[in-house]
Amino acid sequence: MVHTPQVGKAVTGMYLRAAMLVLGNDGFRYLNEWRGDRSAVLEFETTIDGILVNGVDMIDWNEDGLITRFKVMVRPLKAINLLHQLMAQRLR
Repeated sequence: MVHTPQVGKAVTGMYLRAAMLVLGNDGFRYLNEWRGDRSAVLEFETTIDGILVNGVDMIDWNEDGLITRFKVMVRPLKAINLLHQLMAQRLR
């Protein structure tokens, strides 16, 4: 939904809080995890309004353990469209 990096703690926190409200239901679960020295990819799924949402969180962190990059990718298209709508409502 956002094609440019969002920079800073305040805006990042705003997006993460909205995502937790939208995705964080009883059906949310992590399926798989892949790790590097300073990175991880976490596959997740949940169902919202009858639509199965499948996605990955791609996270990088620095030597101090602080997150330096966080990207979320989601499929299928109808899940992207639904998440776009729900996230927009919470980010107004």
